[in-house]
Amino acid sequence: MEQALELTPDDAQTPAPPSRYTRVAIALHWLLAFGLIYQIWLGVWMGDIPKTPPGLRAEWFNWHKSMGIVLGLVIVLRGLWRLTHQPPELPQSLPRWQAWAAHLNHALLYGCMIGMPVSGFLGSSFTAYPIKFFGTPLPRLWEASAELKEFFSGIHTACSYVFMALIATHIVAALWHALRRDGVVARMHP
Repeated sequence: MEQALELTPDDAQTPAPPSRYTRVAIALHWLLAFGLIYQIWLGVWMGDIPKTPPGLRAEWFNWHKSMGIVLGLVIVLRGLWRLTHQPPELPQSLPRWQAWAAHLNHALLYGCMIGMPVSGFLGSSFTAYPIKFFGTPLPRLWEASAELKEFFSGIHTACSYVFMALIATHIVAALWHALRRDGVVARMHP
């Protein structure tokens, strides 16, 4: 007579974590990578645009703000995807300090991805000028305030320097892992 096998909760196997990021996560990563690097470059470049003739500087600033809003929405989508989809584990061969550094860098990158558009939007919303989303003025949420504009603009600028350093660190680490062929980069490679 055959004996029936009973599975206990300890016997049930949980699904193995994925070895790669999902296609959606990879697409969002690369879309944001190129978009954010472009946006940071544009922000640095715009600082040198002269205020005369009138209009040219405002056009570029409005383009930067519009792109910031779009990227902010993509960042929200990326964050929601990340919260609902388990990322692949780092290779077991990776030293503990590198895994810790990778997690810290990613956490700070996400912090900057949130801080940059929020501080930029708030800094812009406290100016006397309307925020134009691809030419369409957005409703004013509150009165202009030079002090609050300066406060949020300062956060935006400081965050941009931290963000540039984190992105550079991320790129250097990715290149190092790619040269080592240790499986870290393969998780995000398209």
